[in-house]
Amino acid sequence: MSVRRPCIYILASRRNGTLYVGVTSDLARRAWEHRTDFVPSFTQRHGIHRLVYVEFHASMEAAILREKRIKRWKRSWKLELIERDNPEWRDLYADLMV
Repeated sequence: MSVRRPCIYILASRRNGTLYVGVTSDLARRAWEHRTDFVPSFTQRHGIHRLVYVEFHASMEAAILREKRIKRWKRSWKLELIERDNPEWRDLYADLMV
């Protein structure tokens, strides 16, 4: 998994738990920041550390647009998006180190 490309990502506290949608151009660094509670944030307060969905884009502008759209989605649509590609809600963080 190439991690130095613009992407959107979804983190979860657990299966069907609290969700967080974000955008970054350095997924490995950003995922590490969330996992280690590096910065006081929503994800830290709610224990949201599991990387459950990633979607890469050709440009940061496209990734930001997609992130804004997904943030406006109903929760059920976000759950369907995750389960389409990751039905076990596996933590994808380990894949970043490959």
